[in-house]
Amino acid sequence: MKIRASIVRAASAFALAALLCNTALAAANEPAGRAAGGAITGVVNVNSATAEELTLLPGVGAAKAQAILEYRKEHGAFKRVEDLSEVKGIGDKALERMRPHVSLDGKTTAQPAK
Repeated sequence: MKIRASIVRAASAFALAALLCNTALAAANEPAGRAAGGAITGVVNVNSATAEELTLLPGVGAAKAQAILEYRKEHGAFKRVEDLSEVKGIGDKALERMRPHVSLDGKTTAQPAK
């Protein structure tokens, strides 16, 4: 009986440790804007934002942020929010998720929501 109880406790501890590790890994691989559940406050000026600031936008990870920077370098400043749909990897649904948090001028004020 004692051995069986020890095995059950060890298995439970192992399962809990695995769950915590998987959760931590998933959070570490998420862009900053999505790590807190996807909500952000403020706006990101897509014409002056850094790659890190762009990742605050919903649905924008490192690859899309880099694509936005490359598009901006090749084509100049975005004139309309809709111009983001010209960036590879940004479709209509992604654009609609980011739209409330996109600015074309002014300061980037976005931060992960608490």
